Amino acid sequence: MIEVIKQQFTNDMTAEEKLNRTREFLQIVALKILYDKNLLKNLAFTGGTALRILFNLKRFSEDIDFSLVDKKGYNFDIINSELVRGFKLYGLDMEIKVKDEGNVHSVFLKFKGLLNSLGLSALEEQKLSIKIEVDTNPPKGWELKNTIVNKIFMFGVIHFDLSSLFATKLHACFYRKYIKGRDFYDFIWYITKKIESNYVVLNNAIKQTHGENPGIDKANFMDFLLSNIEHIDFNIVKKDVERFLEDKSELRLFEVESIKSIIKQVY
Repeated sequence: MIEVIKQQFTNDMTAEEKLNRTREFLQIVALKILYDKNLLKNLAFTGGTALRILFNLKRFSEDIDFSLVDKKGYNFDIINSELVRGFKLYGLDMEIKVKDEGNVHSVFLKFKGLLNSLGLSALEEQKLSIKIEVDTNPPKGWELKNTIVNKIFMFGVIHFDLSSLFATKLHACFYRKYIKGRDFYDFIWYITKKIESNYVVLNNAIKQTHGENPGIDKANFMDFLLSNIEHIDFNIVKKDVERFLEDKSELRLFEVESIKSIIKQVY
């Protein structure tokens, strides 16, 4: 498997891009393992990694996010044990750290020695981690799609449709307790694609975290975006997202007046 990962590299890649490619390879393997064991049937693929893998978003991602859409038969312990078993069959040993209290279940998959074997670290003990999260109580109102993925392996996934994905991203952008630059890269992607939000999901998500339905709809959506984007520190955005970009020149996109202009044109 080490040689297969190395085949994803080219001579002109930076160490940063090789690291991102390696992490993405592991994400795809994890999805393949879960698909083979029929463990994706309860889960909807969401978040930035879904945009990357399903819609060719031009930034790399760290985590694999799911929403639990069918509780029948869901077992996080089985998911974790099958991931360990599956990666071992692919020749990759790892350790896991599980957090399954509360509404969000998460597992860190930690691969020791992989970076050293790939020539990306001089330290044999250095670990490369990916995180998988399952929101067991996602906001209601989502719509689902099925897509065949054909990247390294071929497999199928259930995922939120783009409007529902946009709604969850908007909630992350404007209601997360901290600024995550990758969210705003995705935000720009959505608005330039002229995606309309699933307003039911957006309102339900805000009500879940802030206790009140703000009544966002098509008529007031542009004002909602403009008023919220005004308060974002795009210097923080740039610092966070830079290492995940395929094209560093895209950092110039993160200018508030330009983004506001696009919002006004689209919505």
